[in-house]
Amino acid sequence: MMKLEVKKIGNSTGLILPKELLGKLNLSQGDWLSVTENADGSVRLSPLDPTFEKGMEIAERAMKTYRNALTELAK
Repeated sequence: MMKLEVKKIGNSTGLILPKELLGKLNLSQGDWLSVTENADGSVRLSPLDPTFEKGMEIAERAMKTYRNALTELAK
Protein backbone atom coordinates (compact mmCIF):
# COMPACT_ATOMS: atom_id res chain seq x y z
CA MET A 1 0.00 0.00 0.00
CA MET A 2 1.20 3.49 -0.81
CA LYS A 3 0.15 6.58 1.16
CA LEU A 4 -0.11 9.94 -0.60
CA GLU A 5 -0.57 13.30 1.09
CA VAL A 6 -2.97 15.91 -0.28
CA LYS A 7 -0.96 19.13 -0.50
CA LYS A 8 -1.44 22.76 -1.40
CA ILE A 9 0.27 23.48 -4.71
CA GLY A 10 0.12 27.19 -5.51
CA ASN A 11 -3.59 28.12 -5.47
CA SER A 12 -4.62 24.50 -6.02
CA THR A 13 -4.64 21.25 -4.09
CA GLY A 14 -2.98 18.16 -5.46
CA LEU A 15 -1.08 14.95 -4.96
CA ILE A 16 2.60 14.43 -5.53
CA LEU A 17 3.04 11.03 -7.16
CA PRO A 18 6.22 9.17 -6.23
CA LYS A 19 8.63 8.16 -8.98
CA GLU A 20 7.83 4.45 -8.46
CA LEU A 21 4.11 5.03 -9.07
CA LEU A 22 4.79 7.13 -12.17
CA GLY A 23 6.92 4.27 -13.48
CA LYS A 24 4.21 1.66 -12.79
CA LEU A 25 1.59 3.78 -14.55
CA ASN A 26 4.00 4.71 -17.35
CA LEU A 27 3.27 8.41 -16.73
CA SER A 28 5.35 11.51 -17.05
CA GLN A 29 4.74 15.16 -16.25
CA GLY A 30 1.89 16.59 -18.33
CA ASP A 31 0.11 13.25 -18.86
CA TRP A 32 -3.55 12.89 -17.87
CA LEU A 33 -5.15 10.35 -15.52
CA SER A 34 -8.59 8.84 -15.71
CA VAL A 35 -10.40 8.61 -12.35
CA THR A 36 -13.10 5.97 -11.97
CA GLU A 37 -15.34 5.75 -8.91
CA ASN A 38 -16.11 2.19 -7.84
CA ALA A 39 -19.37 0.95 -6.30
CA ASP A 40 -17.75 0.75 -2.85
CA GLY A 41 -16.75 4.45 -2.98
CA SER A 42 -13.09 3.79 -3.74
CA VAL A 43 -11.45 5.34 -6.79
CA ARG A 44 -9.21 3.92 -9.48
CA LEU A 45 -6.50 5.95 -11.22
CA SER A 46 -5.31 4.87 -14.65
CA PRO A 47 -3.55 6.52 -17.56
CA LEU A 48 -6.00 8.32 -19.83
CA ASP A 49 -6.71 6.37 -23.01
CA PRO A 50 -7.97 8.84 -25.66
CA THR A 51 -9.54 6.04 -27.74
CA PHE A 52 -11.50 4.75 -24.75
CA GLU A 53 -12.58 8.29 -23.81
CA LYS A 54 -13.90 8.91 -27.32
CA GLY A 55 -15.78 5.60 -27.23
CA MET A 56 -17.35 6.51 -23.90
CA GLU A 57 -18.50 9.89 -25.26
CA ILE A 58 -20.18 8.13 -28.19
CA ALA A 59 -21.80 5.55 -25.87
CA GLU A 60 -23.10 8.26 -23.51
CA ARG A 61 -24.67 10.19 -26.42
CA ALA A 62 -26.27 6.98 -27.73
CA MET A 63 -27.65 6.10 -24.28
CA LYS A 64 -29.14 9.57 -23.96
CA THR A 65 -30.64 9.48 -27.46
CA TYR A 66 -32.09 5.99 -27.10
CA ARG A 67 -32.99 6.14 -23.39
CA ASN A 68 -36.62 5.05 -23.93
CA ALA A 69 -35.67 2.13 -26.17
CA LEU A 70 -32.98 0.97 -23.74
CA THR A 71 -35.47 1.19 -20.85
CA GLU A 72 -37.92 -1.03 -22.77
CA LEU A 73 -35.18 -3.51 -23.66
CA ALA A 74 -34.12 -3.73 -20.01
CA LYS A 75 -37.57 -5.07 -18.98
